[in-house]
Amino acid sequence: MNTAKRIGVIEQFCDRAWELAREHGLAADTVEVISARPLTPEEAIGRPDRSDFPILKGKEFMMEARFRESRGQAFTAMPGRFEGTMEDILCREIKTDFDRALIVATANALLSHLDMVQGTIHCRDDGPRRCADGLVEYLTERHGSPRVGVIGLQPALVAALSGHLPVRVTDLDPDNVGKPHSGVLVEGVESTQDVIEWADVVLATGTVLGNDTIDGLLSSKPTVFYGVTIAGVAALLGLERYCPRAT
Repeated sequence: MNTAKRIGVIEQFCDRAWELAREHGLAADTVEVISARPLTPEEAIGRPDRSDFPILKGKEFMMEARFRESRGQAFTAMPGRFEGTMEDILCREIKTDFDRALIVATANALLSHLDMVQGTIHCRDDGPRRCADGLVEYLTERHGSPRVGVIGLQPALVAALSGHLPVRVTDLDPDNVGKPHSGVLVEGVESTQDVIEWADVVLATGTVLGNDTIDGLLSSKPTVFYGVTIAGVAALLGLERYCPRAT
């Protein structure tokens, strides 16, 4: 394994997942073959009520890793296919978003297999709407009436928050920036730190793990990550996660 010092969140996660794979005797070629592939939008989230999710617009893809009876998923903008052992994947050098998605999806599948995490498979059909319906209650029960800084536009979640709590949103996609979603103007990534400072609570997409921006989001502000990508990291590193409809 690469012995260079690792300090980022994904590196910590990768190292811990590798330790678990070795502890449970799951690293060798003869244990199991892992396959990871991008899913079609319908395979990933079915037929949701809305048509403006990034995966339905071709802006994101879902990588899925299968290990024995378990599956793990991760959103990415750089999909691809790979087949190999736990060692092949968890010990690979992290250079690209494909590497990150492959490692995260595989580690999520591993942790699901070990019963260390739940909800590694994205909800389908009306699941995203039902997830969004519970968000305001979730946040207000824990944080009162907070100002919410959303990092990564998820249209259903922003629609649920709008009109109930003060919201600001930033997103990487230039097609979203400068446009309103459910009455909330989407700001560019250059506003991210300003939004975090403004917010009482940060609500961040787990995709920040796959695009190598998560380290810049961790601050003293309460941060809630949403989605399946962050499932394993949240479990191992003690991060708060909102994803009530994942399976």
